[in-house]
Amino acid sequence: MKAGKANDRGPTADNRMFIEAVLWIARTGSPWRDLPKGFGKWNSVFQRYRRWSKAGRFTRIFEEISGEADMEYAMIDGSIVKVHRHGQGAKGGP
Repeated sequence: MKAGKANDRGPTADNRMFIEAVLWIARTGSPWRDLPKGFGKWNSVFQRYRRWSKAGRFTRIFEEISGEADMEYAMIDGSIVKVHRHGQGAKGGP
């Protein structure tokens, strides 16, 4: 996804801020009218959201980021912790 044009207030404006606004709505469950002013005019953000939804842009983004995980950098914690000798299990029984 392109970063957007810095000086454009139209449909190619800051994509990062737009995505943050959509995530804020999804996270809070608030109506669009309650979108904080720092994200821009709520109606402009909503109209852009509708355009992207109808065009399938979110579907393509989610498909791209939810692809198969790159396991090259996966880490496994191999810590070994010794147990106190009295904590190895109860002896005896009935």
